[in-house]
Amino acid sequence: MEYNPALPIYLQVANSIKRDIVTGRLELGARLPSVRDLAVAYTINPNTVSRVYKELEMEDVCFTRRGMGTFVTQDPEKVKNMKREMAGTLIYEFLEGMKQLGFTQEEAIKVLEQSEFQEKEEK
Repeated sequence: MEYNPALPIYLQVANSIKRDIVTGRLELGARLPSVRDLAVAYTINPNTVSRVYKELEMEDVCFTRRGMGTFVTQDPEKVKNMKREMAGTLIYEFLEGMKQLGFTQEEAIKVLEQSEFQEKEEK
């Protein structure tokens, strides 16, 4: 994973795990890797992984069972809400970027509707 220097690494890793959850790569109730294993996988310090898991627990994205490990939430509604939040963030970032290019919101939406990406999705 390439890290964005403008954003703390623990947040980037937490967002990556959330993305894996909402896309189904990590199933509800699945056991997350140990702190050491995740540190190796992301080439980060184990203390950073502990912070990632603490952040995810505060957001109720995962929970820890003493002696057993850390697990993905079992609440499908939580995952739906996360997906909506992530989509909202992407839309906001897209619209802000288009605004900086001089597009109005309506023009940006029109560009999106006419984009190659949209056409590929329909095929």
